[in-house]
Amino acid sequence: MVVMAAEVQQVFDSRINANDTTETHEIHTEEDCKSCEKYEETQRSWILERNWGFTLDELFGIALKFFKEMNGKAFNPAYEENLRLVALHKQITLGPFDPKACPEIGFFDVLGNDRRKEWLRLGSMAKEDAMEDFVKLLNSCCSLFAPYVQSHKIEKEEQEKRQKAEEERLRVEREEQERRRLEEEARRRVEEERRKQEVEQRRKEDVDRLQIAHQKQQIMAVLKAQTAVQFQQYAKQHYPDNPEQQQILIQQLQEQHYKQYMQQVLLLQQKQQEDTRAQEAQPTNDTVSNPSSQSNPAHIQEDQADSKAFHLLLEGKPGEVPVVAPSMWTRPQIKEFKEKVLHEKDSVITVGRGEVLTVRVPTHEDGSHLFWEFATDHYDIGFGLYFEWKDLTTPASSKNEDGSAVEIEEGAAEVEGVKEMEESRLPLVNEVVPVSRRDSHEEVYAGSHQYPGQGVYLLRFDNSYSLWRPKVVYYRVYYTR
Repeated sequence: MVVMAAEVQQVFDSRINANDTTETHEIHTEEDCKSCEKYEETQRSWILERNWGFTLDELFGIALKFFKEMNGKAFNPAYEENLRLVALHKQITLGPFDPKACPEIGFFDVLGNDRRKEWLRLGSMAKEDAMEDFVKLLNSCCSLFAPYVQSHKIEKEEQEKRQKAEEERLRVEREEQERRRLEEEARRRVEEERRKQEVEQRRKEDVDRLQIAHQKQQIMAVLKAQTAVQFQQYAKQHYPDNPEQQQILIQQLQEQHYKQYMQQVLLLQQKQQEDTRAQEAQPTNDTVSNPSSQSNPAHIQEDQADSKAFHLLLEGKPGEVPVVAPSMWTRPQIKEFKEKVLHEKDSVITVGRGEVLTVRVPTHEDGSHLFWEFATDHYDIGFGLYFEWKDLTTPASSKNEDGSAVEIEEGAAEVEGVKEMEESRLPLVNEVVPVSRRDSHEEVYAGSHQYPGQGVYLLRFDNSYSLWRPKVVYYRVYYTR
């Protein structure tokens, strides 16, 4: 601390010597003087702050506080030093001595007169110079001043550190708040976008649902018009004296008819798409183009909306007569059906294991539709329906759609006793319902078909896939006008 005080003393002495040297030079202009004063003030402030860690104003404030608190306690300056310190304080606070502004002092007030004389001796000393002299004199007369300033310097540095830490904390907090705000805005935008997409998706679903419902109503209306008479007659057969049960059964039949119709449309679409992919994958000159395979689902939907296109035709070979698709449905009253069929003659047949049995039903001249119903005990069975034309024939080597030879007399000897054909040409046979396994042990399978012309229906019960179990079939076949 003594070394620091010596450095300050040296700085002050060098400044005084510099001022004395300046007086020997020629007088500078007013602007040069102001520049020099400003430069000296900057240099003085920089030196003080470097040596003490405080500006001149801050250092004087600390020195004044130390003088007021410690004078007569921690140190006792000499009388002349005390007078000098008081005069410098007045020079700093009130400026140079002015007799007009200062009140007169009594002749016997020795201390007051000595202080005034010391103040008067300072002349026109500048405020900054008086501050420097005050600090210099206080430091020279009290060795405790430098540690006192050092403690304030340490406190100031700690306060600056705390302030910087607080500013850094506030900066980090502001950045975190800004980051959260941006994240919240981004999340809100994503949420709004998601809600918009959900609303749009629900709107599209509602539109699609309305379109599907409208199409279903149109299709149901056309299908009802086609099958109203057949279903009414079928319902009267089962509930002759119960109109309410007839209406319930008709509604069930119409719903089943609609589902099966839509399944047939879906199968047709899939077949057309497969044909289209096959044609695109293997475009050869030998490939026979199928106009129906070039249609797309949108075109099929338009056809569904058109009531004139609701008659689904089974595809036949060239030269064959197309057959209208049948109506098929199921109903759960299997126990009642079996009990009723047991009382009818020739309505219960047994299909042996690995066998295929065909029941021939000729068209009736007074009828327009064929109806069939069947059920089995305990196990399922394969069922298919074919139509044998009366006046149309095909060569004996004709094949079915699955590539197998047409053998309409297969198994017929056990039921109808059909004789083997001896002619070189066989009757033309169209497939109405392809053979597939039916869960007839759980529900009654029923259907109807409009006569395509005169001929014989072939009801084929297929048990060829079963090598161990024969199947008991309960069935009914009748016609309506």
